[in-house]
Amino acid sequence: MTNPRKLALLAATLAAFGLGGLAWTSTLGQAATAQPAEESHAHGEASAAEGHAETEHDVDQGQVHLSIAQIEAAGVQLVAAGPRALGTAISFPGEIRFDEDRTAHVVPRVPGVVEAVQAELGQAVKRGQVLAVIASQQISDLRSEQQAAQRRLELARLTLRREQQLWQERISAEQDYLQARQVLQEAEIALANARQKVAAVGPAGAGNRYELRAPFDAVVVEKHLSVGEVVDETSNAFTLSDLSQVWATFAVAPRELDKVRTGRTVTVSAPDLGAQVEGKVNYVGSLLGEQNRAATVRASLANPDGAWRPGLFVNVVVSLERFEAAVVVPEIALQSLAAQTVVFARTEQGFEARPVTTGRRDAGQVEITSGLAAGTQVAAAGSFVLKSELGKGSAEHSH
Repeated sequence: MTNPRKLALLAATLAAFGLGGLAWTSTLGQAATAQPAEESHAHGEASAAEGHAETEHDVDQGQVHLSIAQIEAAGVQLVAAGPRALGTAISFPGEIRFDEDRTAHVVPRVPGVVEAVQAELGQAVKRGQVLAVIASQQISDLRSEQQAAQRRLELARLTLRREQQLWQERISAEQDYLQARQVLQEAEIALANARQKVAAVGPAGAGNRYELRAPFDAVVVEKHLSVGEVVDETSNAFTLSDLSQVWATFAVAPRELDKVRTGRTVTVSAPDLGAQVEGKVNYVGSLLGEQNRAATVRASLANPDGAWRPGLFVNVVVSLERFEAAVVVPEIALQSLAAQTVVFARTEQGFEARPVTTGRRDAGQVEITSGLAAGTQVAAAGSFVLKSELGKGSAEHSH
């Protein structure tokens, strides 16, 4: 073999070994690189599987798995579905007003000058309490007339006794005796008349003093006199009202008058007070107002604490019908899920979304006609939290 041919064969051998080494090195590198990638991919799939398993543990086909501690932390409150009296009702805007049957405009019954005012605006007064003292010449005249009638009566009695004795002793004629008896009767009538005049003006103090007194227990809601003011029988001195009972008045259109009748129960609520009270309709107007073309309706309300103040705007709900519903839950327990109305019923693992059919509603309560048995505990306050958890779990499961 010539030297050139030997050199060519040696080069080919070295080239073969060199390529093989490179290929082996590349394979090892790829294997080393692929192994961490495969491990990382496997680890990611395991983590995803674990996360998915955890989600399915919490939310699974309409069920929310929560512990007692988680339920308390979420602020979920439980109520038992059960029978309850419900009613249909109609609502009206209204206003609190004075009970006019317990409101009085106190006026002096004689003219005079105000000497003292003993009641202030907003003050609670008792029956017979002195509100003001008025000096009146008419009181003096009436008292003088009464005293004169009393003296004439006493004189007439003495005259009658004397004439009766003279007539019995045959000293004077019977006519004198009869005339004396007639004078006595006239004196009695005059005294009775004078007493009635004094009584008609009401309680009087000493001399020419006239005392303006409260006719019943009430609150002074208006005051229109001061010391030194001249008053007479037309002066509206005080307006008193017994605020232990007030009226709730509201307007009812003709199309709804057949639903609002005397004796129906009403529930009056005031958003500004956060309070409500029940009463009865005691008057339905027979005439329509010129401006609103509606009838005025009023209901009497007990107001022992004076919280329902005249002028307060309120909402009046008139109860039309009462009925017993077999299964009732609060309205806040209802949630909308996948175009269905559901409630979250308590289970051993947490809650289950149950589709229900609703019926009549009243005062924040709703009748369940199907889908829920009486006695089942459901989530009321905080049920939206369960709906949110259920929706979140469904989204993660879909992803």
